[in-house]
Amino acid sequence: MTKLEIKDLHVNVGEKEILKGFNLTVNGGEVHALMGPNGTGKSTLAYALMGHPRYNILKGDILLDGKSVLDMSVDERSQKGLFLAFQYPVAIPGVTLANFLRAALNSKAKAIDPEDKGISLVNFRRLLRSKMDMLKMDYSFAARYLNDGFSGGEKKRAEVLQMAMLEPRVAILDETDSGLDIDALRIVADGVQALKSNELGVILITHYQRMLEYMNPQFVHIMYGGSIVESGGAELALKLENQGYDWIREKYPDTRNQGQA
Repeated sequence: MTKLEIKDLHVNVGEKEILKGFNLTVNGGEVHALMGPNGTGKSTLAYALMGHPRYNILKGDILLDGKSVLDMSVDERSQKGLFLAFQYPVAIPGVTLANFLRAALNSKAKAIDPEDKGISLVNFRRLLRSKMDMLKMDYSFAARYLNDGFSGGEKKRAEVLQMAMLEPRVAILDETDSGLDIDALRIVADGVQALKSNELGVILITHYQRMLEYMNPQFVHIMYGGSIVESGGAELALKLENQGYDWIREKYPDTRNQGQA
């Protein structure tokens, strides 16, 4: 079974330490919601997990199925099963979503077996259509240029389709609900729910209770000052919805100015 372990993670951005002893374990089949005020290090965690070169790991470890990923490149981490859904996906004019997905699948297969010839066009189309059927997506969507002219909801749906095709072991959803109306939010949440399995662990980074109403995470964590300060279930998210973060700031005054990004 999938297991992601983040152990005592300390991360610098420039000269500033953002993450200060972050700990979290995510098993396959689990959805963990990560909440917190702006500037507490939530997005820093997402990028550090994927190996972004701007984020310097000072201490700690990240283990995927018992193996450290710290020395792996971004591509290697992706091929091992880590997936990041960006808050602001980049447009790639001239490259269709279908071609992008086929290239990503072939890259993943070649990383496992250098002699792999890649998925045939016939098999790729069959797989793509089966995943789009599961997500209730129109086939014409895959013929559009990746994120070029996409609405906010369409960009998120494209990322959910990428998840369906690549079948990651751990998906990190960085504010996937940002900028979405209720209908688009429901479509994205339904898509992620359709992909849930005992092999997929999910870290859902969000500011809003509304996303949790559709995703039903088993665990809710509050991040403040670069680490997790509170953990619980749905009742914790409801408390934030009703009371905001003032009680967190009062309870943990020593961490007030520690995290950012």
